[in-house]
Amino acid sequence: MSWAGRSVLAVIPARGGSKGIPRKNLCVVGGSTLVGRALHFARELEWIDRVVLSTDSEEIAEEGRRHGVEVPTLRPVELATDTVRSVEVWRHAWLAAEEEAGHRFDVSLLLQPTSPLRTAEDAERTIASLIDGDHLAAATVSRTPGHFTPEKTLTVTRERVLASYLPAERTQSIRQLIPPYFHLNGHCYGAQRRTVVDAGTLLEDDCVAVEIERPVVNIDEPFDLELADWLLARESESIARSFPPR
Repeated sequence: MSWAGRSVLAVIPARGGSKGIPRKNLCVVGGSTLVGRALHFARELEWIDRVVLSTDSEEIAEEGRRHGVEVPTLRPVELATDTVRSVEVWRHAWLAAEEEAGHRFDVSLLLQPTSPLRTAEDAERTIASLIDGDHLAAATVSRTPGHFTPEKTLTVTRERVLASYLPAERTQSIRQLIPPYFHLNGHCYGAQRRTVVDAGTLLEDDCVAVEIERPVVNIDEPFDLELADWLLARESESIARSFPPR
C-alpha cells in the first residue's frame, strides 16, 4: 500500500449531532448508511494504509465496527460542536491513529460521509495533485453556476428592496461574460502532515484545486438525500445499460 512511497491515512469524520437532518450520518443512501458508504469506499482503495472513523457517537462507532473499522476511543465532546473546525477534528484523529499504529502517516485524506457520490478517481486525483505537485493541501471543487456567482447575487434591505451585492459596475446580466468561480464540494480533502498536524491549517496557504465536472451532492438538507438516491440510481442504470446481461 501507500502512494508514491508515502504512507496514507484516511479519516472519516462523522459527528452524531445534526440540526438539519437528525442522525444524518446514519441516513441510508443507495442501500447503505452515509458513514458505511464512506468507510467501504476508503477500505476499497488499495493505496490507503489505514482508515479511521472519528465520531462522538457510540451508535456511529458501532456502524463503523460493522464495516470493519475499529473505533478505540470516541471523539472528545469539545470536538463535537457545531462550531469546531474540520481541521481540528482531522488533527485529533490523525494523532490518535499514529499513536495506535505506532508510526507517523505522511499524508491523509479527509472523506466526509455527506458526499456519497465520490469516486475512486476523485480520491486518486486528489492525492496525486497533493503529492506530485508538492502542495500543502488539496481539495475537490465544483464550478459555481452562473446564477449563484457574485455578479448575480442580490441583497435585501430592511425595507425589503432588492440591491446588488456587488457595485453596479461589476454586475453582469450576460452569463457568458461572468468569470469562472468555484466552490468546495466536500468530496475529498488531502493534506501533508505538516499542514494539519504541525500548522493546524488547510486552505490558508497552498491548497491545490481538483475540479469535478459531473453533478455531485453534499448532504445538508432532506432533499439532498433524495437527490443523492436519484443520482446513484441513474448511475446504476447507466452501468447496467453499458454491460447488459448475456
